Amino acid sequence: MSIFEVGRLCVKIAGRDAGRTCVVVEAMGNGYVVVDGDVRRKKVNVRHLEPLDRTVELKAKADHAVVAKAFEKLGLAVWETKAKKVAERQKRMKAKKQAPVVDKKAKPKKAKKAEEAPIEA
Repeated sequence: MSIFEVGRLCVKIAGRDAGRTCVVVEAMGNGYVVVDGDVRRKKVNVRHLEPLDRTVELKAKADHAVVAKAFEKLGLAVWETKAKKVAERQKRMKAKKQAPVVDKKAKPKKAKKAEEAPIEA
C-alpha cells in the first residue's frame, strides 16, 4: 500500500497551487493521483505532493461536495469556482440605405443646352 491512498491530506509543492492543502481522491497508478480540496481538482504527479500525517474518511472518486464538507469539518479552506457571466452578444443591425452624399463646395454642373440648329423650312 502506498503512502498516497484515498483520503491522505497533502500539500502541493509545485505548480500554480503550490502551498495549498489537498486530499487524494483517486490513486491512478504510475505515480499519479487525483486531488481535490483547496486546489483545482486534477491529476497530479506524486512528486509534486508532500503527504501530511492526517487522513480524511472518503470514498474513492468522491465528488467535490463531499470533499468540501470534509474540509469544513477540519476547518480548512476549500477551492470554490464561480461561473463566469457570459456577455450577451450584440444583435446585428440591418444596414440602412443612405442617400448619396452631396458635396456642397463643388459647383453644380450646368445642364447642356440642346444645340440650336437653324430651322430650315
